[in-house]
Amino acid sequence: MTKMKEVGSMGLKMNEKDLRYKVYEGTEGERAIDISSLRKDTGCIAFDSGFVNTGVCSSNITFIDGEKGILRYRGYDVADLAKNCEFIEVVYLLIHGSLPTEGQKARYSNLLNSHSLIHEDMKEFFSHYPDHSHPMAILSAMVVSLSSFYPEMGENYKEDVDMKVTRLISKLRTIAAFSYKKSIGHPTIYPKHDLSYCENFLNMMFSSPVKEASYNDVMVSALNKLLIIHADHEQNCSASVVRSVGSAGANLYASISSGICALWGPLHGGANQQVIEMLEEIERDGGDVDKVIERAKDKNDPFRLMGFGHRVYKSYDPRATIAKKLCMEVIESTNNIDPLLDIAMKLEEKALEDPYFVDRGLYPNVDFYTGLTYREMGIPTDMFTVMFAIGRLPGWIAQWMELKDDPHGRIARPRQIYTGPTFRKVEPISKRN
Repeated sequence: MTKMKEVGSMGLKMNEKDLRYKVYEGTEGERAIDISSLRKDTGCIAFDSGFVNTGVCSSNITFIDGEKGILRYRGYDVADLAKNCEFIEVVYLLIHGSLPTEGQKARYSNLLNSHSLIHEDMKEFFSHYPDHSHPMAILSAMVVSLSSFYPEMGENYKEDVDMKVTRLISKLRTIAAFSYKKSIGHPTIYPKHDLSYCENFLNMMFSSPVKEASYNDVMVSALNKLLIIHADHEQNCSASVVRSVGSAGANLYASISSGICALWGPLHGGANQQVIEMLEEIERDGGDVDKVIERAKDKNDPFRLMGFGHRVYKSYDPRATIAKKLCMEVIESTNNIDPLLDIAMKLEEKALEDPYFVDRGLYPNVDFYTGLTYREMGIPTDMFTVMFAIGRLPGWIAQWMELKDDPHGRIARPRQIYTGPTFRKVEPISKRN
């Protein structure tokens, strides 16, 4: 567990009392005031809607500097990892804390393939979901169902953690592909032992008994990189949900299922789907980008420009730079002309020239180009958030494991400011108006 360094203290004067609170510093210079005894000392709590200024844990997994546009996993820059690693290497890094050797990578790849099948009885579950069920609903339900088929991932998770954690990472990919096949009424395609992690997923998605899957090496490489840039993102909404559920003692499957549900929200992982829907609406409306920019700036217009701005990044999202390059590469490899890409690029150009967006730090985020890339691969819009979940899974697991290993970990229990009615007595029902 990462140790924070005490670097000083901060004074607070309240009700004629002088109070001192320790100040801690992380390895990258981030500072935090320890107010864990604030309520005891003052009778007050800190009010911080959305936990924007609240650190809920110390962590050695991911570092973000939103002002400088920095994202690192275990000290490695995300662009460096995307350039030089496959997704399973980053999975290994997040789970084990170091990048694998060639031998470790080969063993890990074999583990992924050997645990890629789901229990045959689970296939029956898919047949009972209504037609056109959203893949995220199926994904979350199937993940929590894994706890019935593989219950040993409980308190003794450290025993052969590779096997247990890798089982979930591998099976989620299979469940995701099966959920897509269910949504279109096609038979499921089993994983193959001779394909890589990303090749296996694309094959399960797009193969059928009458047609081989159509994908190229550029798509496989792009998918590896897209999953890498989504692999973790510090204490985001879904990761904090995984930690909160895990803090109650819930098993890994239940915790991950809760994270999937959080990711489904349109303000979190569902944003890339909304970007595509916005671009399609702009195309139907004639492709007038200037009109869209003006609508986004009008405070009286409910329209929102999707794919721009980020809670943490106040400069260009480093993942967006990678995603844009991948989008161009995939579209070039297919020789397709996507009118939505032209609209997206014009929209970005106009926004980056407009002081309204620049002054507010509203740059394209990771969602802006990932949806276009998945669309070009043939992945349907309602599967975009599922792709996000596949990428984010190792980060969620790493967060859950770190929580379990924290000797000072406590159940998540935020406070609140009550604004309801004051005390009142219950009137007999005959006297109520």
